[in-house]
Amino acid sequence: MITFVLITIALALLFDFYNGMNDAANSIATIVSTRVLTPKLAVAWAAFFNFVAAFFFGVHVANTIGKGIVRFDIVTPSLIFAAVLGAILWSAAMTHLGFPISISHSLIGGLIGAAISRMGDTSALVMTGIIKVSVFIVVAPLLGLFVGSLMILASTWIVRLRPPSKVDRWFRVLQLFSAAAYSLGHGTNDAQKTMGIIAILLFSAGMLGPEFYVPFWVIITCHLFISMGTLIGGWKVIHTLGVRITKLRPIDGFCAETASALTLFGTAAAGIPASTTHTITGAIIGVGSVKRFSAVRWGVAGHIITAWIFTIPCSAAMGWLAYKITLHFYHP
Repeated sequence: MITFVLITIALALLFDFYNGMNDAANSIATIVSTRVLTPKLAVAWAAFFNFVAAFFFGVHVANTIGKGIVRFDIVTPSLIFAAVLGAILWSAAMTHLGFPISISHSLIGGLIGAAISRMGDTSALVMTGIIKVSVFIVVAPLLGLFVGSLMILASTWIVRLRPPSKVDRWFRVLQLFSAAAYSLGHGTNDAQKTMGIIAILLFSAGMLGPEFYVPFWVIITCHLFISMGTLIGGWKVIHTLGVRITKLRPIDGFCAETASALTLFGTAAAGIPASTTHTITGAIIGVGSVKRFSAVRWGVAGHIITAWIFTIPCSAAMGWLAYKITLHFYHP
């Protein structure tokens, strides 16, 4: 039992690492595309604030993942192993293809698929939590788009009488702060998803006692691994978000990052596992479309949205299959 739990924790941390790799694009695509920082400095900046987020926010999202997707009583180490494996397979495939998918939804899909595989039906699912997550597949990018549009409209009006060269210098400095704020939001939202998985794994194995909680060592370890993933970076995804959707200036990058950070702080406080990818992509599209509708490459945006739609069902299918295979090697 202990050996299998340790293997599953290692797999969950690998997933956390991949999360950082895919979502490195979210944290630094705008600041790289505006040339405020070089790619190496940008990933170091984002990785630092991903880790620092461990000391600023609670574990509301981790509690939602741990208690709000599948029923406690049916969770076993083998189910968690299969859920994480399914999420990793889908996330790795999309990362290498350059699609900025929601890593959060890959994990949720893996949980759903493994739980259905174990029970043979949907009775193990907590539908209220799944509905809340599903709603925010639509709401998160729309919030990012709306707030990003407001930010760019307000910012351009405030600096309308200033020379463009001076505005550019101002926002190059401000973008350092907006990128830091976004990385804090990313760290507190996405690292918590792996925390929730590891905590429910430990609870199902009887290693947490009678009460569900997230141990401090789990919090620190998950933030460390997501930071390392960000430091390595997913360069194909960075290119998709930072270059292919729309051309960004420092003022655009500042507005997109700030809008995303505000949205993520709100969803994290509410315990909603919103997608950082969806949020920043919506904000970039909002900022780009305000300049002119044709500034956004809608074909690229359409491909990204298609990947979003398929993420939960595809990772659920992989989680379902992974559980069946896992039972041949380990029984709960």
